[in-house]
Amino acid sequence: MQTDLKHSKLESKDAASKPPFLLAWRSSSFFIVLTVCLAIFTDIFYYALIIPVIPFSLTVQIGIPEDKVQHWTSILLACYSLALFLGSPVAGFYADHTSSRRRPLLIGLLALAGSTLLLCFGKTIALLVVERILQGFSASIVWSVGCALLVDTMATAVGVAMGYTNIAMSVGLLIAPALGGAVYDSAGYYAVYYIAFGIVAVDILLRLGMIEKKAAKQWIPGASQQNTVNDVENTATAVSSVDADVPRNHNDAGGTQSATEINGRQEVETRTSPTPEGQSKHGVAGPVIILIKSPRLLAALYCLVVEGSTMMGFDAVLALFVKSTFAWNSTAAGVLFLALFLPGFVSPVAGWLADRFGPKWPSLAGFVVTVPILVCLRFVNENTVGDKVLLAALLAILGVALSFSNTPLMAEISYSIEEKETQNPGVFGEKGVYGIGYGLFTMAFALGGVIGPLWAGYVNAEAGWGTMAWSFAVWSASGAVVVYLWLGGTMKFRESKLESGGIDSRRGLELMIDGRAEEH
Repeated sequence: MQTDLKHSKLESKDAASKPPFLLAWRSSSFFIVLTVCLAIFTDIFYYALIIPVIPFSLTVQIGIPEDKVQHWTSILLACYSLALFLGSPVAGFYADHTSSRRRPLLIGLLALAGSTLLLCFGKTIALLVVERILQGFSASIVWSVGCALLVDTMATAVGVAMGYTNIAMSVGLLIAPALGGAVYDSAGYYAVYYIAFGIVAVDILLRLGMIEKKAAKQWIPGASQQNTVNDVENTATAVSSVDADVPRNHNDAGGTQSATEINGRQEVETRTSPTPEGQSKHGVAGPVIILIKSPRLLAALYCLVVEGSTMMGFDAVLALFVKSTFAWNSTAAGVLFLALFLPGFVSPVAGWLADRFGPKWPSLAGFVVTVPILVCLRFVNENTVGDKVLLAALLAILGVALSFSNTPLMAEISYSIEEKETQNPGVFGEKGVYGIGYGLFTMAFALGGVIGPLWAGYVNAEAGWGTMAWSFAVWSASGAVVVYLWLGGTMKFRESKLESGGIDSRRGLELMIDGRAEEH
């Protein structure tokens, strides 16, 4: 706590002091979204850079026997996801209890740089395992804190903002395997990591340059006073709504107040007043318990496990499958990932639909399309031009389906928290629980990352590519059922958000682009 207070004092400046250079631009929604997206891109780029390289470097650099490559490839991917799973709740909790979200993002960057050094110069399988764990820890910070920062910045266009994070993820997954495979073939093992260090350097500059909106407000005239006015107006509105609903009992003296009305007024004032020191009224564990009691949040987390395991499962088997079936090298294997991740550019469309109509139907459409595509992958089994074209086409359609299923799930975390806050104002304290919420999101995706590579790797090795594909189809079908039954809030809740004065996702996108989304 003393450390947080120290940092808070260091970052809190006198409003009369000179504003930082390019304050308006560095604290704009566009720059913050760009910084978070680059952070996610860096993490995913580094993760995907070595996917087509691992099957080849394990034998050349480490000396792993050929028949053990699939085994260790799956284990290394699972180690990353396990660290991501364990680190996410810690990162989310820290993000909600620190004075700045930028600081944990910088910590994550240092962990990523350390993991890059380990992987670059490690010559044993033990060092590779440590590197994967360290990178998973870095990713837990980037995803949990980064998504929470996006919600802080783009509160009413969450779906669109999450769509842009999916684009960053897709670009990383899109170019990194192809680039990693090509550089490995042409320039060797170490040249692959020169690229990684260059990306990290650019990421450092953006993260250091970013200024959070809450920090920038101290240099904006009248910002704090406006916030106070807004709080008073919101409390008055809540009290007025109780006054309108409570029946008045007229007494003999002509008075109009009743005990019921007074109690109702006191209850609203209690619920709308901030919890001391910004903490939840239910203690440390309270917010987590409240969140996991939400059926729509649990549905989103389950579906994220399903979607994450499907996506990560292909990372473990696709390069090896095309190597054994089509006799392709690492470059060709990396290029094939383009078909799977290029469609990720439709993610903002899926996010816009989730903001506009709710997350259920876009996500359901994605899961429904995923099932037959996965089943049809069993027909790719020979080294022919037709099978190569069929595989590329199926992966492209699968990429679109995954984008539509995943993006609304990311936004649903924010929607679930907003619904709980609307039902019981102040239940999560002054600072909120977006860090914890997206820590749970990252945990779910990481759990899928643990399940997917192990499932795909071992089923593919023991029962073949076709069995692996249809087993994932059954898994995705269960996600479709859960989406249909539990995902998304009621229409009444979505209408109340619009009536509360929030801006729609299109307006939020416009404000993000021109940097004017200072207040929502």
